[in-house]
Amino acid sequence: MTKNRSIIWPLMTALSGVMVAFWLGAIGLGIHVMRSEFDEVFDNALEETAERLLAIVEEGRIPDIQDSDQQERAPATPPAREYLVYHVRAADGHILFRSKDAPAEPFDVPLTVGFHDSEKYRFYTAASTNGAIFLQAADKFSNRREAVRESAVTMLIPLAVLLPLSLLLMAWITGRAVVPINKLREAISEKNGGNLSPLETETTPRELKPIAQSVNLLLQRVRATIDAEREFATHSAHELRTPVAGALAQTQRLLAELPDGALKARARNIERALTKLGHTSEKLLQLARAEAGLGQTAVMTDIRHVLDLIIGDYRHDSATTQRLVYASSTKPLMRAVDVDALGIVVSNLIENAVVHGEPGGRIRISVDDEGIIGIANDGPALSPTDLKGLKLRFRRGATSAKGSGLGLAIADTIVRQMGGVLELQSPASGRVDGFEARILLP
Repeated sequence: MTKNRSIIWPLMTALSGVMVAFWLGAIGLGIHVMRSEFDEVFDNALEETAERLLAIVEEGRIPDIQDSDQQERAPATPPAREYLVYHVRAADGHILFRSKDAPAEPFDVPLTVGFHDSEKYRFYTAASTNGAIFLQAADKFSNRREAVRESAVTMLIPLAVLLPLSLLLMAWITGRAVVPINKLREAISEKNGGNLSPLETETTPRELKPIAQSVNLLLQRVRATIDAEREFATHSAHELRTPVAGALAQTQRLLAELPDGALKARARNIERALTKLGHTSEKLLQLARAEAGLGQTAVMTDIRHVLDLIIGDYRHDSATTQRLVYASSTKPLMRAVDVDALGIVVSNLIENAVVHGEPGGRIRISVDDEGIIGIANDGPALSPTDLKGLKLRFRRGATSAKGSGLGLAIADTIVRQMGGVLELQSPASGRVDGFEARILLP
């Protein structure tokens, strides 16, 4: 399974990589410049040191260099390692004296004035005025490399400190940058069959405005399609209701006039078909009203009063009066629901329990103190597969009972428009069989 990719982390990684690359490039360029500058500084220091030491030698401020007892003796120096070493050599090349850390053997460079290099040292040779004495001062290349390395490390330390801080700062900046994207996503997610109003684009960032405009165009097309379907369903239901009622009345009159026999049996089949057609047209009309946003309202209603009226109607029906068991909360249960919409939902659920429940079985209707409405009926428990598809239109479980397969779909649509949830469970609560529909309203 492919993971959902984020646009923030790749963006942060790319920005961090570019920043590090530029920083390292700047450090590399700085090191190159520093090496050239350090070489110049070290060469100047080496040359100046050699010339000053030679001047001291020429002025006789050192022991008699012709005295064999004084040859190769270095003046007293502190115990620390010397940064520069030197040899004072005669014209024939032998060492007259040397610095403390200088090698005992003469440097392998010619006795000519100027700069010379060996594997480890950089030399400068200075000559006395008469050409009898040469002073060769040297410093190690490792000293120069160490200076460059320490300077490079000094420049790398801020990178190590700034990189985590930069990541945190970029995370904060990118988080703020995607806020309009999240707002647009939330606005789109709120759209459904009952809310197809256009997205607000006045304050949308310029980069996101084409997306919002495209979504609005899509919503307009969906709204037109849904309106056409609703209009068709509503008109069809209205147009069917009158002729179906008329045909049903004529068929019932015909049944009353026909003698018993094959013709009367056929007339009864016509009556059942017309009754089913009338029931289906009524459900289609309810569905059209449900999809038109019937459940949405800002008026608070006590749902107990709605249930009392509906239960009272069913108790006046001789077919259901002995089957209903009603238990209601005693405190007011105010909800922002449309009265007619809640009546359609409850009527459909009770009708579903009557038709698909155990013949003659109890239908238990309850409302608890939390406002949860439960409608349960007797009967065998349904399989998870059948239970999962009951909210789909024209979908019916494994039953031979009459019905259109629209009742639960209509109830679910209206409950969702109310902001609630319609839960279906089998077995019913506290039982090992039966079926229960629960309405949870906010």
